[in-house]
Amino acid sequence: MTRPAADPDPAPTAAPVHHQILIVGGGTAGITVAARLRRAGLRDIALLDPAETHWYQPLWTLVGGGQAPLRAALRPQAEVIPPGVRWLRERASAVDPVARTVTTATGRVYSYGRLVLAPGLSLDWDGVPGLASAVGHDGVSSNYRADLAPYTWDLIRRTRRGTAVFTMPSGPVKCGGAPQKIAYLAADYWRKRGVLGAIRTVLVLPESTLFKVPVFSRALEETARRYGIEVRLQSEMTRLNGAERTAVITDHATGRTETLHYDMLHAVPPQRAPQWLADGPLADPGSPHGYVKTDRHTLQHPDFPEVFVLGDVAHLPTSKTGAAVRKQAPVVVANLLAGLRGRPAAARYDGYTSCPLVTARNKMLLAEFDYDLRPTPSFPFLDTTKERTDMWFLKRYGLPQMYFQGMLKGRA
Repeated sequence: MTRPAADPDPAPTAAPVHHQILIVGGGTAGITVAARLRRAGLRDIALLDPAETHWYQPLWTLVGGGQAPLRAALRPQAEVIPPGVRWLRERASAVDPVARTVTTATGRVYSYGRLVLAPGLSLDWDGVPGLASAVGHDGVSSNYRADLAPYTWDLIRRTRRGTAVFTMPSGPVKCGGAPQKIAYLAADYWRKRGVLGAIRTVLVLPESTLFKVPVFSRALEETARRYGIEVRLQSEMTRLNGAERTAVITDHATGRTETLHYDMLHAVPPQRAPQWLADGPLADPGSPHGYVKTDRHTLQHPDFPEVFVLGDVAHLPTSKTGAAVRKQAPVVVANLLAGLRGRPAAARYDGYTSCPLVTARNKMLLAEFDYDLRPTPSFPFLDTTKERTDMWFLKRYGLPQMYFQGMLKGRA
């Protein structure tokens, strides 16, 4: 099979290099759109991304819970870029939607006919004072970094008593259920080891409920009760002292603070758009985190319709998940192709997203819903609002196969 062409070390040049389609980002969204465009017959497609490794990030929670090896979540980037797509191994640093150009960190400039923005988001480890210096050692981990997910599992295995704290920041985060899923996996492991009663487990969440969709929120409330987890709603960690192993928890409803001593802590960092986009002309003024202004149905930028946005960087009122990308990608491709043919954008995205909520080491709820928070089940003959073992097998084995063999090849 012909491998993708690549520019391994391009030199800066004064004249922009033009591509009919320029995709920024080689993660789930970028690769899926590229594959679909190639299947539609487009030839001049370039993908801008410097990463050498492609990660299936939803598996990181199971790595942190001791249920999957880290190697199952990765592929070399060269293997997933669709044949015929030119791989530009550079990092974007600026976009000019009027001139229709993207500038890279090396100073090279690319011009485009259509631009697809899918660079993902940035993890702001400095967003919580003390977190950046504490994470990765002395009891502090995070499944939001591939290299730290195995450390999470190491901490869970070694914890036999004391206090375990699991936190989530305010603002949009990718896979909004992940901060609490690891708490349930840990508690279930401790229960089976007979030590759960000796461990105080505290779950800190910024929302007013465990989940936005009521039927799933009720199910998760029962899960937390079953494990004896202390849930702090409308709260978040606002300071961390790694040397003293203390975390300051602020209750935003009352303004009160509480200092917790922890033996292990799983932290999720605040998240935001890449700075070059947040500071640029495509950012949505209504997004305090710098996400890109996006029509919620056509997935075009309202001011620059030749710019398409999907994935984590899009400012949309839905959860940031790979399942959302699976439904967004066909809409982007259909509307992009329509524009090239001089037709109006007719495809519509309804806000579908999905969150596989792992509640035990072999149980899962599958939350699927749209912009209006209405359940939109893919398996209407199954009650996925209740914990199911078959859904766990879907999460562990079925979804990774669908991802690598379906989505990334433009088939699903």
